[in-house]
Amino acid sequence: MDFALEQNDPNPFNPSTTIRYQLPKAAHVVLRSYSVFGQEMRMLVNARQTAGVNAVVWDGRDESGKEVSSGIYIYRLHAGESAQSRKLSFVR
Repeated sequence: MDFALEQNDPNPFNPSTTIRYQLPKAAHVVLRSYSVFGQEMRMLVNARQTAGVNAVVWDGRDESGKEVSSGIYIYRLHAGESAQSRKLSFVR
């Protein structure tokens, strides 16, 4: 099994989307969503996880619980020495 960050589903989304990823070995995982301007919107995962397939649901809300604006966002996964990013769209 390789490190992989999948495209969120559904995309575009409203009100929520699922982000799946796989880890070849246990690692500390950090998954965040950002605006296209680099502003962090939400910390989705910040925990040690075991190897295998994992998933998290983003409800389109920022850290304060406010729904984000329609637009393109980036989600970035860091696990150990690996990192990967993808784009997603939120529509109201």
